[in-house]
Amino acid sequence: MSELRILLVCGSGASSGFMAANMRKAAKELNLEMRIVARSESEIENYVDEIDALMVGPHLEYLLDEVDEIIQDSTLKVILMKKEYYATLDGKAAVEHLLLELNKE
Repeated sequence: MSELRILLVCGSGASSGFMAANMRKAAKELNLEMRIVARSESEIENYVDEIDALMVGPHLEYLLDEVDEIIQDSTLKVILMKKEYYATLDGKAAVEHLLLELNKE
């Protein structure tokens, strides 16, 4: 499998920055090739063509319709992060959730 490119978004990008760091650490421990970056939700459309999955903070669930409009016919997988691991910044649980969602197809 080639490197997975993941974008995490929260409000300002601060909490997702910590989550991204924890996910990178977990991915490395699991020997997974992932490039995980965190940005503000206002930057999503700048990355649509450069990522394989978009993980959205649970507090931004209201943005999912807008995200669908932005990505339109893209094969990009959009995943709403779970409050359980987001609140504790559990990178391993986030990576596991990501892999579960990506393997649903």
